[in-house]
Amino acid sequence: MILRTAMRPVFRQASQLSGSSVANIFSKAQSIRLPPASFRLLSSETRAAIDKAVGSKPVVLFMKGTPETPQCGFSRASIQILGLQGVDPDKFAAFNVLEDEELRQGLKEYSDWPTIPQLYLQKEFVGGCDILMSMHQNGELSQVLEKNDVLVPAETSKES
Repeated sequence: MILRTAMRPVFRQASQLSGSSVANIFSKAQSIRLPPASFRLLSSETRAAIDKAVGSKPVVLFMKGTPETPQCGFSRASIQILGLQGVDPDKFAAFNVLEDEELRQGLKEYSDWPTIPQLYLQKEFVGGCDILMSMHQNGELSQVLEKNDVLVPAETSKES
């Protein structure tokens, strides 16, 4: 879809060439300008790095900054939601996309999601901050996290 949208002006110009002489087509073809690429192909190295990161823990958040020092409000909100839900720190990993531009841009293509932060649960993309917030508010997030056994275990009282 992105390719079709990006190439629309080229297709339009090419359709105007039908019925022209070969010489005319070649002269007009040289004048066709390709629009700047609004997409890029994800390199196999970047895809492998993202696959490895996504599989590193059951809960993975790609964010701007770190959990201790988030660098944007959406990343901060995502960390706060995961904390409120009681995600087990031993089952959680966060990756700072500001440290690697290739990761930051590649992640958007990898998930087909345009924004950061991005949450993955058991290697499956969940969504960005807006999705996380909605799931938190309607109770769906707590159910999904509990079902996937990624919450801090409830303390059981010991009877003497």
